[in-house]
Amino acid sequence: MIGVLPRTLSVDGKEHPIRSDFRDCLRIMEAYGDEELTMQEKHMVMFQILYKDYESIRNVNEAVEQGIWFLNCGDNIKGAKEEKPVYDWQQDEHMLFAAINKVAGCETRTLKYLHWWSFVSYFYEIGDGLFSTVVGIRSKLNKHKNLEKSEQEFYRKNKEMVD
Repeated sequence: MIGVLPRTLSVDGKEHPIRSDFRDCLRIMEAYGDEELTMQEKHMVMFQILYKDYESIRNVNEAVEQGIWFLNCGDNIKGAKEEKPVYDWQQDEHMLFAAINKVAGCETRTLKYLHWWSFVSYFYEIGDGLFSTVVGIRSKLNKHKNLEKSEQEFYRKNKEMVD
């Protein structure tokens, strides 16, 4: 349905309540970024954090598929090319929240509740600023593209932040 922010996911024809607040989803994203966890372990972290009644769910594979669909904001992304990430929710937290708060017009971390999809919508609307500069430079470096003079100077002065 257009404009509806899901708070349940259907698994085996039954609706299961989920934790849809952005903080819970960021904890899941942190697990997916953890290189020490296997993909199965990452999926289990997501399953246990996202579903409020995960003990009652028998079809874990379908629940994981639905959870990934939810985390992707309703997009079924298949066959995406593995590339080195240009941002990390944990490492870049200070830049990310500054940019997201600017778009949201408030300090999002103080809100009692903010749906994951709304949070991601704010993220998608991040414009010019520190975060977009850093991500742009990281992207060029990952693709072995030349940096503009201003980007080279920024990189020299902020190498630790960019790397």
